[in-house]
Amino acid sequence: MSARIEGDLPRRPRFEVRFAATPEEVLATQKLRYRVFAGELGAQIDGGADGVDHDRFDPFCEHLMVVQPDTGRIVACTRILTDRRAPAAGGFYSASEFDLAMLDALPGRMMEIGRTCVDPEFRSGAVIATLWQGIAAYITNEGYDYLFGCASIGLEDGGGNAHAILDLIRARHLAPEFQRVRPYIPLPAADWRPAAAMPPRAPKMPPLLKAYLSLGARACGEAYWDRDFNCADVFMLLNVSELQPRYARHFLGRDAQIAREPALAA
Repeated sequence: MSARIEGDLPRRPRFEVRFAATPEEVLATQKLRYRVFAGELGAQIDGGADGVDHDRFDPFCEHLMVVQPDTGRIVACTRILTDRRAPAAGGFYSASEFDLAMLDALPGRMMEIGRTCVDPEFRSGAVIATLWQGIAAYITNEGYDYLFGCASIGLEDGGGNAHAILDLIRARHLAPEFQRVRPYIPLPAADWRPAAAMPPRAPKMPPLLKAYLSLGARACGEAYWDRDFNCADVFMLLNVSELQPRYARHFLGRDAQIAREPALAA
């Protein structure tokens, strides 16, 4: 006869967020990036025989990942490049797409996130929220004032959805003039035109861009046309002091913690 246990047993979290602590874990995030960007989205990446997305910025970044505890599977990742380490990397990644002169006038510390992706089998709100909680914990623990990065919009439809999103951004979410950046390759006009008889549809917002906007980030001008990744990149800037109040307690609470064992990229 089996014994009955009263009450609920402690449950392991479905997902946990931490920094890659070994070169092998960094490599695993780079392979996930390759599978998503090249394998799924068709980006032109020379990943070699092993299918690895890496560039000159990786060795200077800290690689944040969401892990499924039961299996150890990495299901999402992003990389963080801080203002302290960016000079050694030759600048921020976003500077390859935009003129970022306006950053020089921003007071306080800043960090960039990039190469953010989620395994297609795990694209749930829980995974995205876990990743952002890790980012927020880093901001809180390290005392950063600004977060920025490129949010990508796919161009598979010829650019119709991207231009619809950009119209929405221009109307509601643009940064002030003094925080604007200039794309080196502006997004061209869309090939797509809505049929006159069809009612307008709400654009499909990519999860990363949606998360930026929900937190109160602003778009700093027109999009960059990334031809290798077949997407439009929007430069997003979040002033941590202006974080939307409804998200501030959840994402930037006093108890925010994250494992601080970053590893250099392989």
